[in-house]
Amino acid sequence: MRIWRFAVLVAVLAGLLGLQAPQSALADPSPAELRRLTKQADALNKRYRGQIQSLEEIRIQAKNATDVSGSLQKQLAEAQADVADIARTAYMLGPLDPTQIFSLNVDPYKALGQAAVLNHQASERASRVQHIQQLIEDSKEAKLNANDKINKLKKEIKAMQAKRRDIERLLAKYGFQQPGGAEGLTERMINVRAEVMQNFPMKYGVGCLRPGDPGEHGKGRACDFMMSPGGSMAGGDNEARGDDLAAWLIANGSRLGVMYIIWKQRYYDIRSGGGWDPMSNRGGVTANHYDHVHVSVF
Repeated sequence: MRIWRFAVLVAVLAGLLGLQAPQSALADPSPAELRRLTKQADALNKRYRGQIQSLEEIRIQAKNATDVSGSLQKQLAEAQADVADIARTAYMLGPLDPTQIFSLNVDPYKALGQAAVLNHQASERASRVQHIQQLIEDSKEAKLNANDKINKLKKEIKAMQAKRRDIERLLAKYGFQQPGGAEGLTERMINVRAEVMQNFPMKYGVGCLRPGDPGEHGKGRACDFMMSPGGSMAGGDNEARGDDLAAWLIANGSRLGVMYIIWKQRYYDIRSGGGWDPMSNRGGVTANHYDHVHVSVF
């Protein structure tokens, strides 16, 4: 490589070193605030006798968005540190003036050595330096998204608190049942399971009590009606049967005491007004409820 190309490289590198991340006026999303809101949501879940799906969904979205924002901030800091490394190397090597490279007073091997080191540093770090501006923009967007989700969680908590009297009337209507018997299920859950199995064939089985589970499965107030074998996604007649079961549970929910239903990455929660709402990706077919219909009762 010719000496003048090294000189051009040095000039380009110097320009890259001048790239600075603009100071953002956006507040960083607060994990502490999210923890505080999570405690409030947990208190409402306890008061309203089970996990409120709208709160849980927004909490997960806020957690994911906050994690993304934190990860981007870390990547940005690492990229800025790389730029600082390049600057330190350039400073230690001293300035490389293209006009002096051809001077008789400058050792050409020393000049070439300096340029080679700078070339190595530039090629090693170029990708991070070139993407630093994109990281800045992504970081801004992630902050906005995380703060938006945290604000939505605040609003949803307030909305559910405002429905306290309506929900307390629902709870009073259905009363409070403790699990009993060998199966560890409440009488209401046993009755719902019996009616479902009278109306729908359950060739893949039903799972109810899950000892140690912090949710309704651990309290004997939930069952999973399997629509496919081995955690595979339900399709064809199996999916249609799941759709029919979910519709039947909604239609008969008031009589049976159904609290919420989850099916195909959607939830239908009576306490938050009913209607199907989408769920975030929980990580798999079973976690996203594509192979079973989940039912929780009051």
